Amino acid sequence: MEPTADIALIGLAVMGQNLILNMNDHGYTVVAYNRTTAKVDEFLAKEAKGTNVVGAHSIEEMVAKLKRPRRVMMLVKAGKPVDEFIEQIIPHLEAGDIIIDGGNSLFDDTARRVKLCESKGLLYIGTGVSGGEEGARRGPSIMPGGSPAAWPHVKEIFQAVSAKVDGGAPCCDWVGEGGAGHYVKMVHNGIEYGDMQLICEAYNIMKNGLGMSADEMHEVFADWNKGDLDSYLIEISRDILAKKDEDGSPLVDKILDTAGQKGTGKWTVINSQELGIPITLMAEAVYSRCVSALKDERVKAARKLKGPNPMLHSIAKSPEKKKAFIEDIRLALYASKIVSYAQGYMLMRSAAAEYKWNLNYGGIALMWRGGCIIRSRFLGKIKEAYDNNPKLSNLLLDDFFRGEIKKSQKGWRNVVATAAKKGIPVPAFSTALAFFDQYRSAVLPANLLQAQRDYFGAHTYERTDKPRGEFFHTNWTGRGGDVSSSTYTV
Repeated sequence: MEPTADIALIGLAVMGQNLILNMNDHGYTVVAYNRTTAKVDEFLAKEAKGTNVVGAHSIEEMVAKLKRPRRVMMLVKAGKPVDEFIEQIIPHLEAGDIIIDGGNSLFDDTARRVKLCESKGLLYIGTGVSGGEEGARRGPSIMPGGSPAAWPHVKEIFQAVSAKVDGGAPCCDWVGEGGAGHYVKMVHNGIEYGDMQLICEAYNIMKNGLGMSADEMHEVFADWNKGDLDSYLIEISRDILAKKDEDGSPLVDKILDTAGQKGTGKWTVINSQELGIPITLMAEAVYSRCVSALKDERVKAARKLKGPNPMLHSIAKSPEKKKAFIEDIRLALYASKIVSYAQGYMLMRSAAAEYKWNLNYGGIALMWRGGCIIRSRFLGKIKEAYDNNPKLSNLLLDDFFRGEIKKSQKGWRNVVATAAKKGIPVPAFSTALAFFDQYRSAVLPANLLQAQRDYFGAHTYERTDKPRGEFFHTNWTGRGGDVSSSTYTV
């Protein structure tokens, strides 16, 4: 029998099922496979009933149903399960066939798998897929990278099922070789961590500083979602604050304050340290989740470690002052968000140089405009910035963003200062402002730091009155020698 299926998908969790149904909606015949084959039959009998989706009960059967070049996509847990499936699939494929990993794999693992598959005459794609179950069903953001020769064979499918913006532009395009696709998805997730933390800090100030109810905050987020902060995460925060429990009270107030994470935020921070790029806001967002996990310790500490009363009584009692301070919170959130994206793009620029990728920064912003968790109106301005200047070194230097920071700065500083005085933790707001102030400083106190390093370790230093690249060592005590250590690495 002649093969009739366009693509196979392994992994029938919610994301996998929804992506299959999305592909079916766009006219593609999909082979569904799962390690637990009973799940295939269940899916065909329920969610996929009445569609053109076909099932397979073995890797061999799945491959036999595919047109050439065969396209096999996995949506399984990152790590060992991906490698295990690759080992099972390879013996059944022929030269030119394509394996696709649509999970949240570490970009280094993807680069390794590209080399493995290409050594056997196969092609490999590691692609980020963002948007959760709703995005997978209605149109996700898709960020493919890997073997360039594979792109023409998956482009039509991926762009058809992806989200669309700006009159039909797909939120999917080729990112680059090796692990580039999964790298961009990793940075997306790091920015996602930052956005979520910033929103939580705004919520915390309104709740504990201004004594606002969930319904009042729902109205604030609804208003914010109509302006510069229009985004998926503001939208869902608005909806969460309106959700009531069975007894009529806000459900959010009954959710335990311990946050989980799957690792992509941590990977972003680790890689930033390897490349020497200060993504300070994302790092604080990751560490804030770690602090939240110390629930039992925090409960004990709260009994013994005292600080000021967080309630901003004079502001909360005055409607005019309250309204003005809520606007300052919005400005702090907006300005901090700009810093977060600036840092994310700094990291991608450094990675592109390190890993020899040719990343399209405006194109990446377009891919994030729809379908994904960080989708927002904001991203259109990032695309414009890189369209105007593809070599832009930092988003903060773009005329639009520079102007927005200028307009936001007074309110931003007021919120951070007020929160510090009242003991309300705002680590992401604070670190964003600290980075901004460091980045705009022509001179930092690192001269003293280098003197300290040279004093105790003979690590040498450069001088302001000598050309860059010349290194000096001082015998600070008169007792040491003149031999210096290796020069420092910036």
